[in-house]
Amino acid sequence: MNIHPTAIIEPHAELGNNVTVKPYAIIEGDTQIGDDCIIGAYVVIRAGTSVGPGTEVHTGAVLGEPPQDIKYEGQKSYLKIGCHNQIREFVTIHRGSSEAESTQIGDHNLLMAYAHIGHDVTLGSNIIMANNVGVSGHCVIEDYVNFGGMVGIHQFVTVGTMAMVGGFSKVVRDVPPYTIVDGNPARPRGINSRGLQRHNMSSDQIAALKHAYRLLFRSDLNVSDAVSTILKESEPTAEVKRLVDFMLRIDEGYGGRQLDPH
Repeated sequence: MNIHPTAIIEPHAELGNNVTVKPYAIIEGDTQIGDDCIIGAYVVIRAGTSVGPGTEVHTGAVLGEPPQDIKYEGQKSYLKIGCHNQIREFVTIHRGSSEAESTQIGDHNLLMAYAHIGHDVTLGSNIIMANNVGVSGHCVIEDYVNFGGMVGIHQFVTVGTMAMVGGFSKVVRDVPPYTIVDGNPARPRGINSRGLQRHNMSSDQIAALKHAYRLLFRSDLNVSDAVSTILKESEPTAEVKRLVDFMLRIDEGYGGRQLDPH
């Protein structure tokens, strides 16, 4: 291990093989740092945090601080970070807000400078989060989501897989998978075709998603009627089925009203 002499590593912190800890970093006890991690200068890793192998934590990031939740009264909770993440400068990630609960971060994510992940969030894998994105408590961010800079995500929001959220957007409702949303408040703008192509979706799969999107968001049908039409026309692809199931769940949450993208 390569640990700078100015770093403070408390007893009962567990460091794996080939870990680098740079100047003035603080790693509290009751933490686990996996093999081949790099902990940058002035990083603070609080008790209850585990960091998976191959993760790089850059200058000034703070991991595992208590939740910013007025109901929190010091219960023991956790932050669990997967492997091969890039956590850039001054990122903050808070641990869970209830006894034994966790904030969870998956694998192979890029969290750019000043991003914030609130308490009890579940963040999937292969997510790109640009500078100054703020994710409020209890959100779920599925795999392969791409966030532009300065996005704000309201608490309890779910962002579906392979969605793209435009920069400076205010997200107060769930974001359907495979879509692009943008604006204040953010609204669906179309299917994330370029992103889907990068994930090797065929032209037929993308065309099926575009057709379903038009029925769900660009027709006069409400959500349940649009879904019925999609299901009657042909056997939906796996991606269309996932989009349909997501939309039905949202529709229940909004009392069966049509979700207006305009």
